[in-house]
Amino acid sequence: MVSVPPARHLVRARDLADTRYAEGLTVADLARAAGLSRAHFSQEFRRAFGESPHAYLLTRRLERAASLLRFTDHGVARICCDVGLSSVGSFTTSFTRMFGMSPTAYRAALPPPETYAMVPACVLRVYGRPRLRTFREDGGPGGE
Repeated sequence: MVSVPPARHLVRARDLADTRYAEGLTVADLARAAGLSRAHFSQEFRRAFGESPHAYLLTRRLERAASLLRFTDHGVARICCDVGLSSVGSFTTSFTRMFGMSPTAYRAALPPPETYAMVPACVLRVYGRPRLRTFREDGGPGGE
């Protein structure tokens, strides 16, 4: 049987944090995914990735929160819950520490979300057509 390098298990835990950050994941959940004790996992994770598992998970959540602040009009409390955090106060403090401004100030410093809205070309064409016009504008049937 071929043994799997320990770093492979750490990558599995990191991938879990990347994909399921919005769930109530804890360091214990990540350690379980890596098949290590919580203490040993934290030590090995820090050695492999340069930061603690808790800091890594919080960073993923805050990055996603920043994206939601840029591209949606959801409230700060909803975004806090959407990224897997439960305390708006702690979220605001952590966000401010990472981005240098509060979530509200961050959103205010950016263009409004509707500037990023992608509208399909077919919809633009339909709404861009003149109203009450026909191909025959000579006063004939349908062109009156």
